[in-house]
Amino acid sequence: MELKFILLEYRVRLKSANFSPIDSPRFVRITTPHPKGKPKLMKKVFVSGCYDILHAGHLQFFEEARAVGDYLIVSFASADVLWHHKRRKPSIPDDHKKVLLQGLRMIDEVIVTQGHKEGLDFEEDFLRIRPDFLIVTEDDKYGPVKRALCEQVGAEYTILPKTPPRFQAVSTSSIVRWVQAPTEAPLRVDFAGGWLDVPRFSRPGEFIVNCAISPLVSLREWPYEQRAGLGGSGAWALINGKNGFDSEIELGVGWQDPAVIGETGLCVWRSGPKPELDFKQNGDFLAGRMAILWTGSQHDTPSFADLPRDYERIAQSGRIAREGVLTKDIHQIAAGVNLYHQTQLDEGMQKLPEIAGSIAHKYCGGGYGGYGLYLFEDAALRDAAVSSIEPLRSVEPFCRV
Repeated sequence: MELKFILLEYRVRLKSANFSPIDSPRFVRITTPHPKGKPKLMKKVFVSGCYDILHAGHLQFFEEARAVGDYLIVSFASADVLWHHKRRKPSIPDDHKKVLLQGLRMIDEVIVTQGHKEGLDFEEDFLRIRPDFLIVTEDDKYGPVKRALCEQVGAEYTILPKTPPRFQAVSTSSIVRWVQAPTEAPLRVDFAGGWLDVPRFSRPGEFIVNCAISPLVSLREWPYEQRAGLGGSGAWALINGKNGFDSEIELGVGWQDPAVIGETGLCVWRSGPKPELDFKQNGDFLAGRMAILWTGSQHDTPSFADLPRDYERIAQSGRIAREGVLTKDIHQIAAGVNLYHQTQLDEGMQKLPEIAGSIAHKYCGGGYGGYGLYLFEDAALRDAAVSSIEPLRSVEPFCRV
């Protein structure tokens, strides 16, 4: 009998040493016979979650949880429970998820829970198993009900303190966004109404007019200068599976870049605190009529966002360009572009060079460098200009079907 206890102790210590590199003391409870001849039970640790897409952060949590006791039980909500509470289906079937978790060396037992109590889908199994510890993270939203459940069985409600992650922190939702992210994205040119997409400068009843453009960009190909007024940060966020809207607002600038890059096409937006599409077209009448000129210097929109400027004239440019989009009239759009450029000049920007055949031009984005946008009467005039002026390159409207 004593030999059996020694072997079992050796197996527990072996699993602890080889499979959990966290330097924490372990509680090996099964070496001493009970006074009545029965061994003491191992200290059981219980954790619960969705674990819908396993990542390294989950593994680190499992290792740290198991270090609290001798036997780690991992529970996850079944597909039925997940749909009941979150109205979504799991990424893989329950039986596949269970096998994956069982294959992790620090996990001793896996349970698929069926309860419909919010935050306590594992209640029935927890009361049956009567573990010694319920391990949660610092951001656990159901602390009170879980503490009450622990009291029923004498378990210890234990909050694991946050430890430095060994890898770049990710979440299940960020992995989903990464998988769903497009491999390519357009950039954008803005015609008129710029700055009215910045929440603090927005004006009800006014408009922002812009257009998604090709060539497209990807993580491996970026055929444009950077920090150039074409909404590159919005495109970069999109193809990396991130929320471009939040990142732009945090920088103190507007939402038009991620909005049109995600929407694509020739778009008119209503000025306001968040994107609201007024209407869009595919922009085919602009094909062969747009080019961008590299001015030779980068720009930094956040650094001059709060400079004084004529917002009334900017709003007027948006109304004029909007009418041009409605009527597919490039001359009307050009009038809005030229009016906006006059505002840029009044703000202190250098005048863009005149190019033969161009009917309108302005700095892209916030200006003070980057690219200048040029509109042409027709494709022949645009192509002639591009062939004769090295920093000038053609761009085309892009609309994803």
